[in-house]
Amino acid sequence: MDTDKITAALGRPPETIAIFRAIKLGDLLVSIPALRALRHAFPQARISLISLPWAVDFVRRFPQYLDTFIPFPGWPGLPEQAVDAQKTTQFLQRMQRKAFDVVLQLQGNGTCVNPMMGLLGARLTAGYYPESLPQYCLDSTFYRPYLEGQHEIRRHVQLMEFLGIPGQGYDLEFPLTKADSQRARQVSELQSLKPHRYVCIHAGGISARRWPEYRFAEVADALAANGYAVVLTGTASEAPIIEDVRSRMKAPAISLAGKTDLGVIGWVLSRAALLVSNDTGVSHIASALKTPSVIIYSTSRPDEWGPLNQQLHRAVREAEATDSRRVIDEALNLLAAKPPHSTAGSSPAQTAPVQND
Repeated sequence: MDTDKITAALGRPPETIAIFRAIKLGDLLVSIPALRALRHAFPQARISLISLPWAVDFVRRFPQYLDTFIPFPGWPGLPEQAVDAQKTTQFLQRMQRKAFDVVLQLQGNGTCVNPMMGLLGARLTAGYYPESLPQYCLDSTFYRPYLEGQHEIRRHVQLMEFLGIPGQGYDLEFPLTKADSQRARQVSELQSLKPHRYVCIHAGGISARRWPEYRFAEVADALAANGYAVVLTGTASEAPIIEDVRSRMKAPAISLAGKTDLGVIGWVLSRAALLVSNDTGVSHIASALKTPSVIIYSTSRPDEWGPLNQQLHRAVREAEATDSRRVIDEALNLLAAKPPHSTAGSSPAQTAPVQND
């Protein structure tokens, strides 16, 4: 194989690499195949993730791909957090002192952040630029057009391949640890559940536009009528949504609102027969754990964000789900298929201490 572009430009394999992707859980999960390719190509490199403060837990879960965490303070035009000019200046100064060999921009098309990439002090940077705005391309050797409508998982693997780094497949991963299992077994609501005899209903999500709660309740009742216990998952802030679903149901349901962290929700999904959810982070965890799922897409497009395995997971656009029948039918079909449960992507692992770089 020809030498990858990064090694060729540096004259040696990179020793320090930073990944810039400061978005949400699902956005980070779909980047794992690209990180797997990067680690396979550069096993000795020290790889850091530059991301939002919550993502320190994400780095801890993936020590095989990420070594250190760098909190990102925000940048003008990025909506995820307010910009503090002093902290942003200090962040740039720290990055310049570190002088990374490589910083990879996996954030987006580059219109907001590519000007920042040039301020990070790396020996080289790479990533995306908008095809219609070539002035945002910092270097055509290392930046490729950001193609609208491309699947997000494939997008990042193809960036690696553009840089001469062979892909290592498109499968997502979500390692579960013994500590996850121990914490899950301390949640009293989970003690009565039998593995693969319950379904998870996730009616919350980041977007204000979601499939209606009463529709989720109809789906939950239909699955309960087929002999499955119903588990309603969500964060503490989503408790009102979960309670609305539960109040509309005829069957009993267990609410886990605010009672699970990232690892515990992964443990719950790994033992579930099925997930029915809006398009949000848990849908990608289910995909990684190979738990069958029906995902309703209200604001995003499944051809960009949906699971690649369309036999195990079903994507339903909101326009196709004006009543609950379509979602119920898809769910029952998946349950009737009874695919053998796989623990791929969920083998016990030990999380590593995360260093703030």
